[in-house]
Amino acid sequence: PRGGGGSRNVTRMSGFKNAAVDLWKRAEVVCFDVDSTVCSSEGIDDLGDYLGKGEAVAEFTAKAMTGTMPFEEALAARLDIIRPSSGEIDKFLESDAPKLTPGIAGLVAALQGKGKAVYLVSGGFRVMIDPVADELRIPRENVFANTLFFDQGTGSYTGFDDTEFTSRAGGKARAARHIKEITKATTLAMVGDGATDLEARQPGGADIFVGFGGIVKREAVLDQADWAVCDFEELTRALE
Repeated sequence: PRGGGGSRNVTRMSGFKNAAVDLWKRAEVVCFDVDSTVCSSEGIDDLGDYLGKGEAVAEFTAKAMTGTMPFEEALAARLDIIRPSSGEIDKFLESDAPKLTPGIAGLVAALQGKGKAVYLVSGGFRVMIDPVADELRIPRENVFANTLFFDQGTGSYTGFDDTEFTSRAGGKARAARHIKEITKATTLAMVGDGATDLEARQPGGADIFVGFGGIVKREAVLDQADWAVCDFEELTRALE
């Protein structure tokens, strides 16, 4: 709730933030979205640009991130547009690999230094996210993302694994519940910029949702976040 009007509401907002900061400090597990959060762009849009189909892909990405189209429909539509081969993805990663958002490396290191488990939970592609995990020293088994299938002979795109948690709407909540089960964590935080990240805050899923607006400000998402930030340094300082 983010009502306006007078000092009483300011006090209420301060109280909500204090509660969120307390949960953030107590979280044994922190899950991050990748595109427009850990990385400073949308990986599938960048790949679409590289393959000359960026505008059409970005249109479906926007629908998925604002929640106006079910994620699984937007994912299938974008992949049908670009149909990337394994070779094209390799060349894309060599020439235009995703770039880390300023402050994320320090935040991940600070979390790990305090013994917290860090996960990447993304609707993006594992083949593009695994190198990001390596750069941040996050174990690849802590990555939940979509798996693409390729023809073993030609390398051409043949489909994606629709059993992955993040291949459909509500998948990040299911991933959060699974992660809590395997880690036995009592408090899990989700950090992200989109509607699919907000969905993770469901019973049994994320206990706190931190909306990140440092790359793209999605007001509908930030308004519903337990805590909205535009700079990872704020989250790092809150751990002290």
